[in-house]
Amino acid sequence: MTQHRLILAAAVAALLSASPALAQQAEGARLNEHVRVLASDEFEGRGVATPGEQKTVDYVVGRFQALGLEPGGPDGSWVQAAQLGRTRQDGPATITVSSGGQTRALQRGPDVLVSSDRPVNHITVTDAPVVFAGYGVDAPERQWDDFKGVDLKGKVLLVIVNDPDFGAPEGHPVAGRFDGNAMTFYGRWTYKFQEAARQGAAAVLVIHDTAGAGYGWSVLEGSSTAPKFDIVRATPDAERVPAQGWIQGPVAEQLFADAGLDYAALREAARTPEFSPVTLDGVTMSIDFGQTADRIESRNILARIPGALHPEETVLYGAHWDAYGRATPVGDDDIYNGAVDNATGVAGLIELARLFKAGTPPERSVVFAAWTAEEAGLLGAEYYAANPVWPLETTVANINMDSFLPGTEVSPQIVVMGAGKSQTDTWLERRATEQGRTLIPDPAPQAGGFYRSDHFPLAKKGVPALFGAAGFTGHNEASRDYVANRYHKPSDEWTSEWVMDAAAVDVDLLYAVGRDLADSGDWPEWNAGAEFEAARASSAPRRQ
Repeated sequence: MTQHRLILAAAVAALLSASPALAQQAEGARLNEHVRVLASDEFEGRGVATPGEQKTVDYVVGRFQALGLEPGGPDGSWVQAAQLGRTRQDGPATITVSSGGQTRALQRGPDVLVSSDRPVNHITVTDAPVVFAGYGVDAPERQWDDFKGVDLKGKVLLVIVNDPDFGAPEGHPVAGRFDGNAMTFYGRWTYKFQEAARQGAAAVLVIHDTAGAGYGWSVLEGSSTAPKFDIVRATPDAERVPAQGWIQGPVAEQLFADAGLDYAALREAARTPEFSPVTLDGVTMSIDFGQTADRIESRNILARIPGALHPEETVLYGAHWDAYGRATPVGDDDIYNGAVDNATGVAGLIELARLFKAGTPPERSVVFAAWTAEEAGLLGAEYYAANPVWPLETTVANINMDSFLPGTEVSPQIVVMGAGKSQTDTWLERRATEQGRTLIPDPAPQAGGFYRSDHFPLAKKGVPALFGAAGFTGHNEASRDYVANRYHKPSDEWTSEWVMDAAAVDVDLLYAVGRDLADSGDWPEWNAGAEFEAARASSAPRRQ
């Protein structure tokens, strides 16, 4: 860093340490109006590659234009085209289990959920042996390998959701091996699907339990009929199994019983690094279903305020614009409006753009990204991470917004997803303290919230991430009610009783943090031991 930048950084640090609490600037009424529009039935749940996408793009771009921002996409565009593969259910699925000379059917929906990311129109798995592969984890840096070189090609793998140490009692040999109850990437279903493909499996089914998954079966079943998306892959057969999905816990237990095995005992055995895959002798599974497969183009929306002194350096705000579109009806309602998740985040993005534009020009550039296809697996952010418009090496930090709760009561606590991973916590804590608020780690770390939102694909590339879920303490009535009754359901919709006053305070906080970063010469880093530390360090010369 140059001498000028060092002096500037010291001056900014001194200013921040003495700065008074900011007066509220964000307006709850503005936030509420954006949510009302974006979550209306007219937008049809903001499904990717639907008329709702075009309406969403038009609305968000229109707001950025009205505020006077510049296009932030490639070649002066407001959008970045993201090339995605799409698969959709086409007819019923036939899933059968054979053992002891008898065959029985499993029902898609109540018993098993299956789909495929392969770009083909029919999936058939016939009489494949069933193998229990523990947690489905290969993590050399943690001295863990559930596969032990066993040939799993053409097999149906059953794997446990979450990490081997989830729920392990104190003193258990595995306790803390995978960050305790804080889910790592290895605990995510997305990782388990990918690892099964590397093992050459014919199918992989994650054994569901509510505690380990972080949500009930109804959440999975409700969204299962929505189209599935993936980024376009050069070698999809090598990177994706033919069939992937979930199986109800009691249904899986019966498969083990069919083979004369004790599932509870094997679950415990899977907590040890000595575990090896166990074949369910005499048990085979067949899976047959049709789907339509095609390619579509979706869009990330990007707007920018160029930095006055260092335009080549970027503070990035992000929020995903998509919900589930039209999917499995609940009663007579098939529109998954996604009001909290995540019309509120997009509303926050627009309001943040207004606040930055109303202030003095930031010294660093600020980019506002509305990502596509988050609900399909963080694909819009994944596409940007692979094809960045603004260099990731000189992206200062990525501030993610994924759901604000309506209401007037400001939470005194702010949940930090991935607390302790990066120095961005310190920047957030400084401004939160001015609001009389405190930071707490994720109260439901078993759900792996840090790995389930759009900052994660960029974090894998080294960009420091800040995901402060203000209002979601996990202990208050509003957040419990939302998770239990509305999360990923048609009932996540805006009503005339909504107010967004508390969310406005949260937006003020994130504005202050982003403004501090944009006017600073500092580069927040990952803390020692964070899994993204090496990726960031590799690009350090670009930030000198």
